[in-house]
Amino acid sequence: MGLTAELLRPAEAAVVARVPVRDVNRAIDEHILPDDFFSLDDGRHVAAMACPLIAFYVDSARRLTAEERLFTIREAGGRLRGFQARALASLRDEDWTVRDGFLTIDLAPFIERTTERLDRLAAARALAVSDPGILGGTPVIRGTRVPVHDVAASVAAGLSMDQILAAYPSLDTATVELAMFYAEANPVRGRPRAAEGLPAGAVIVTDRRVARRRKAG
Repeated sequence: MGLTAELLRPAEAAVVARVPVRDVNRAIDEHILPDDFFSLDDGRHVAAMACPLIAFYVDSARRLTAEERLFTIREAGGRLRGFQARALASLRDEDWTVRDGFLTIDLAPFIERTTERLDRLAAARALAVSDPGILGGTPVIRGTRVPVHDVAASVAAGLSMDQILAAYPSLDTATVELAMFYAEANPVRGRPRAAEGLPAGAVIVTDRRVARRRKAG
């Protein structure tokens, strides 16, 4: 897993923090995050260590005021800066309690959750390979010619895991789940291309054809 200083694109940070992308952009635009927790150079990016803060700000909106949430982020942010050269997993053993008068907030669950999802992001990145010599550089699952986004699209279309594994015999359940994670963190830009037969790497499970009914004369 990357270091806490690693920069993530908004879509990646949204998946790790488990919030909509618009909330990540809002955290940047409204300076909810400290300025050194994001960058606008060469596109928008947020530090990996900002993900637990984003998750906390969004998830606690119904219970805490904006002032209380911002205070907590400032306090925790100051402590997180000291971990920029260490893996985020090392934060699990720290005490992430923040106190503001009579109010006590424990950020440990957000640290734990985002750490686990950063692990999944790293695994999903390792799963996908983009090679100009394979399907024109379309991200495919390592060791196959199966496009990652085609697998995720099959899940989104409502196909069962058994159906997907039958269509892609080279995959297993864990790979399909990582493909979904990768696709969510790396959404396809523009309009989806029209389907042209079966996706690359798929096999026909059944070829039962139904005769077309003739129109009544």
